[in-house]
Amino acid sequence: MAGVRRDADGSAAARVPYGMLRHGLRTGVFEWLLERVPTPRRNPFTLGYLAVVGATTTFATLADPELVQRLQEASSSDGHNLLQHPLRALVLSGFWVAGNVWMPYLWGFAFTLAPLERRVGPARAAAVFAVGHVSATLLSQGVVITAVESGRMAPEAMDYLDIGVSYGVLACLGAVAGLLPRRGRLLALGGAGLMIVQQIATEKDVVTAVGHPAAVLAGVALWRWLRGAERRPPRPRRRSATVPAAGSAPAAVRAGARPSAAR
Repeated sequence: MAGVRRDADGSAAARVPYGMLRHGLRTGVFEWLLERVPTPRRNPFTLGYLAVVGATTTFATLADPELVQRLQEASSSDGHNLLQHPLRALVLSGFWVAGNVWMPYLWGFAFTLAPLERRVGPARAAAVFAVGHVSATLLSQGVVITAVESGRMAPEAMDYLDIGVSYGVLACLGAVAGLLPRRGRLLALGGAGLMIVQQIATEKDVVTAVGHPAAVLAGVALWRWLRGAERRPPRPRRRSATVPAAGSAPAAVRAGARPSAAR
């Protein structure tokens, strides 16, 4: 029978197979993932906005197509609506998605708005989304209105449907890039740039060509404001261990009492 190795104080050393590996996975990878999963407490704005966009997308899929078209045209931030009903157009155009597919926007929110909200809070994340949506809409449609008035574009361009959340998502991408390390920042901005170039080359749409870069730059312009409000995890307190002098012992031990275990 193999003997059990004992420590200097006579207690047997516990041997747990792969114990440190399981402990590392539990406190490392899993904890890292759990800290980044959106929850109502950490991401109230992200989950609430996704719920609204999911509801309008479901409605657009199931409702009468003519009714959906009328509602989307009334919510569109095209040139005519901006000139006649600017507040309604700017607000309601961000509650629809272009098309009937909701899942891509789930991933877009998960990788842009959700991490931004975790770092700076829901109020500032909502402000970044709104600034990107409003500024990119006004700039892109301002280009369209100017081009129509100067005769470079047909008047019908003032009525093209303009709805979606892409401006807000891209603004959050540009903003969260400023909170990343230098390598992650370059990767995020480089990926956004490649995506925008691909969209401009394939779609050849003036609104996209102007609005998407403007949205990313709007997020970049807010870096300094966001860095001042970035949430940082609290530092763990360091316990100063006091070493008793040689020959001295706690009073409880000298009296024969059993010391309590500190946890």
